[in-house]
Amino acid sequence: MAEEGQQHPLAVYFWIWGLLFVISFFSYMVDYIGFQGYLRWSLIIVFMFLKAGFIVAIFMHMKWERMGLQLAILVPPVAILVLIGLMALEGDHTFLTRIEFFGESDFVPQAPPHH
Repeated sequence: MAEEGQQHPLAVYFWIWGLLFVISFFSYMVDYIGFQGYLRWSLIIVFMFLKAGFIVAIFMHMKWERMGLQLAILVPPVAILVLIGLMALEGDHTFLTRIEFFGESDFVPQAPPHH
């Protein structure tokens, strides 16, 4: 006696497939139009996460998994992204401190005022 798995309607996959094409079109338009700076990179990141989210949720069947398994798979990458963000925020401080320490800076300390 064989167990049968859960079947999902093919229409869901076709809709997501079409949506991925639309999101990819907008992603390519960001480069074609020529956005620059933070707007360009923000749009690229947003479209990238949208596509990855739809692929994981639908094509990798994450949408139909138990909440515990979803959290076990999704929480560690989110935690790593938060830690990477914190390191990026601290990066300037570390870089500027190294410049000061290794003598590549033109900063001259001032003597404290005499009272």
